[in-house]
Amino acid sequence: MKLRTLIRNALDLDLGLPEVEVTGVAQDSRRVEPGSLFVARRGSVTDGHRFVRAAAAAGAVALIGEAGGRDRLEGLPYIRVDDARAATARLAATLFGRPSRQLMVAGVTGTDGKTTTAFLLHHLLSPSRPTGLLSTAAVRSCSRELDLEGHFTTPEAPEIQRLLATFRDEGCSHVVVEASSHGFAQRRLDEIAFDLGVWTNLSPEHLDFHGSLAAYREAKLELARRTQVMILNRDDPSYAAFAAAARRSRSYGEDPASDWRALNVTPEPGGFSFEVVGPQGRGATRLPLIGRYNLLNALAALAAAVEAGVPFGDALDLLPSFGGVPGRMQLVQAEPFGVVVDFAHTAPALERALATLRETTRGRLIVVIGAAGERDPGKRAPLGLVAARSADLALFTEEDSRSEPVGAILEAMAAGAREAGGHEGGGFRLIPERRAAIRAALGEARPGDTVLLAGKGHERSLERAGETLAWDEVAEARAQLRGDSHASH
Repeated sequence: MKLRTLIRNALDLDLGLPEVEVTGVAQDSRRVEPGSLFVARRGSVTDGHRFVRAAAAAGAVALIGEAGGRDRLEGLPYIRVDDARAATARLAATLFGRPSRQLMVAGVTGTDGKTTTAFLLHHLLSPSRPTGLLSTAAVRSCSRELDLEGHFTTPEAPEIQRLLATFRDEGCSHVVVEASSHGFAQRRLDEIAFDLGVWTNLSPEHLDFHGSLAAYREAKLELARRTQVMILNRDDPSYAAFAAAARRSRSYGEDPASDWRALNVTPEPGGFSFEVVGPQGRGATRLPLIGRYNLLNALAALAAAVEAGVPFGDALDLLPSFGGVPGRMQLVQAEPFGVVVDFAHTAPALERALATLRETTRGRLIVVIGAAGERDPGKRAPLGLVAARSADLALFTEEDSRSEPVGAILEAMAAGAREAGGHEGGGFRLIPERRAAIRAALGEARPGDTVLLAGKGHERSLERAGETLAWDEVAEARAQLRGDSHASH
């Protein structure tokens, strides 16, 4: 698309710009290619204006920013906007032909369970409706797996719009998008036309970014305000707020007033059989996931799939063939002792995971857990408290410490463990290096025990100060069980 046309259509500005071809939108000068628009965004750490020379040298055709008093910079047109984040989303969506308007888009948000729910919904939609998936654990077109770099909850707007365009161009009719609070607050999810929304639950998370639980909730509520219909967890204390924000909603949960409920739940090896009661009637099905909390995720996905047009009976028939989610209660070994990898990295999620494993563990329950650096420090002590209270042995270790000293993070977790009555060297230990912590946990395990490796789940890197290591928690566990010393490098 030509520069003048793009700026006029996306930003409603007619500035007499040259009609040069625009090939992309970039907010990182290292990602600028010939024909890119470079958005010089001012962030909390640095100012993108410092990198306009590098962007110009790499082939940028114009610059976008919030600075006043100039119309050219480094020889390129400089286009001033009031909100660079909002402008980025509009520019990217316009450049890629507003792909969300040509797809049925289902957004899934919540503190815990949103990845599993997104995968479940994708599974239920895909057989009859070519469906893409954009989640923290995988990005899939309707025909292939796609790569996305690094850790992310929601990618930046240009990447989201590019992926949506890929889904559209490869023949998808539907897409399931895991929608984070950061994605809404930082306007990465602007310019997505959501047709259907799912909300799983709300508990304190990312408060270092949002500042308060109220602000965190407000970010999540954006999905309810923007979509046509919401599927809501009636059991959660924030249900009323989400129901009030939604244009139309259906509810699920154990509350008798819920539109969708699970009855006659029977635990089975590797999952549950149960009956579903919903607006379309009643039927039996099976969920091949451990953890009773996953029943709520299944109900949410079933309700959303039926709302999207999947017949009720078909949805029930599809549920038993669900293949699970990488890094979500993933069983690495069953005997002689169990080894499970899970993404649980909040106190409520860790508590649920440990409670689930306690039900089937014949011996001791051992957990390896850390807390991320440069993220909400208020979650560290609660994680330590839950680990010490709910496991027989907790090994506190690194989890993407980034620029923060690992020792300080682990000491905060240890403070929570002591509050629960734990004693260092007895109920919990501090082992800063993650590989060593996993080795220690597996070395401690005896027949009948269960080892939970929590916090990393599906992620493929381990971030430390000054370096990012390749990391695969499942491969690491398997290698150590085989006796290999270095799995992830």
